[in-house]
Amino acid sequence: MEKKDYLWQGGPCFYYDTGLFPPGTDSFALAHFARPARGDAVCDLGSGTGLLGILLLARDSTLRLENVELSAPAQALAQRAFAENGWAERAGFRTGDLRERSVLPPAGSMDYVLSNPPYFPAGSGAGAKGEARRTAREETHCTLSDVCAAAAYILRWGGRFALVHRAERLADVLCTLRAHGIEPKRLRFLAKAADAAPSLLLAEGRRGGKSGLVIEPPLVPGAPEWDAVYFR
Repeated sequence: MEKKDYLWQGGPCFYYDTGLFPPGTDSFALAHFARPARGDAVCDLGSGTGLLGILLLARDSTLRLENVELSAPAQALAQRAFAENGWAERAGFRTGDLRERSVLPPAGSMDYVLSNPPYFPAGSGAGAKGEARRTAREETHCTLSDVCAAAAYILRWGGRFALVHRAERLADVLCTLRAHGIEPKRLRFLAKAADAAPSLLLAEGRRGGKSGLVIEPPLVPGAPEWDAVYFR
């Protein structure tokens, strides 16, 4: 079922479909964690219905955004939301498989890349219901390595890549970033409570960067900046 919501009352809108992968804390947290500079060319790999881009443009309308998404129905909802928010001229849409370079922006053309990729290896754990949810949850159509390879291809030298992932895949995330020439530079964990083990991680790397990783304080409900994550 298609639904429409707003970041805040009277603010930018976004669409989602309950039959696709619904918006969650991970997208809001990643948008809060990401630090593109004013006027940056930004690409969202696996952009879904465009929520990440909408969150970024709500904070900085000078960004130029490319949305790469496999699902045409999800991409159509993203296009509608960007148009209704008055950002049609700031957003491009590329529908297809991010493993195909013809679908991606030109090599070295992006200043900043983001992704909320599938978290689980294909076939692991309880399967998600429906093909769209399975594609968003499991690495059936692209792996973590595929996403990092795409990011490395489209990033300029010194450009940055931020992603959100499951905390238990920390080693996979850091090793895969480095294997594709993206040096991990910032790391932050997200937990449901101050005394709980982290459930998600937020990582940012720099293409061609030198070694040196900053581990930021964990993001937990009740932290001073928590309301900013949700524009409250």
